[in-house]
Amino acid sequence: MSDKAQVQPARRKLIQLSACAGGVAAVASAVPFAASMMPSDRAKALGAPVEADITYLHAGEMMRLEWRGQPLWIVHRSKEMIEAVKAGDAKLADPASERKPDELTPEYARNQLRSIKPEYLVVVGICTHLGCSPTERLKSGPEPFDPEWSGGFYCPCHGSLFDLAGRVYKNKPAPDNLKVPPHMYLSDTKLLIGEDKKG
Repeated sequence: MSDKAQVQPARRKLIQLSACAGGVAAVASAVPFAASMMPSDRAKALGAPVEADITYLHAGEMMRLEWRGQPLWIVHRSKEMIEAVKAGDAKLADPASERKPDELTPEYARNQLRSIKPEYLVVVGICTHLGCSPTERLKSGPEPFDPEWSGGFYCPCHGSLFDLAGRVYKNKPAPDNLKVPPHMYLSDTKLLIGEDKKG
């Protein structure tokens, strides 16, 4: 009986030491695991807002940037381009940008021109069909895909068409308008893409 009484405290101490060692090992392995789930510096940089200087972007021209690994387009629309957008609603599948409004169009761009300022369009240049990148066909005039083309974007992969507000034409493979990213004006000639007043 006295032998058992002496063994019990030693065994209890051994169990306690083992439990403490196991706890320390669990914490030591959990810290690097949790740290691995944090975004890397490269990932943070890819998700960071992008600043664009539009000082020398003339009417009728388009600027290309990259944001979050995606092509980003800024189009300086001329008065004629703006009129073409306003006159083309009948050809469009979603002229008022009502489909997926929170996902594709921020509240401040839910207007006919899909922009903060009428003359500037900011969109992600990825077709909503299969993720191809459409080509710009900004000038109006007959095109093989539309004899009455008034300008916009054409996806040669499957034939989707978008107007100069990034709105998709009816009866085309792309189901939705081009995405308008969150953005804001820092000044008359500087844009910040990837962040807005709410962000």
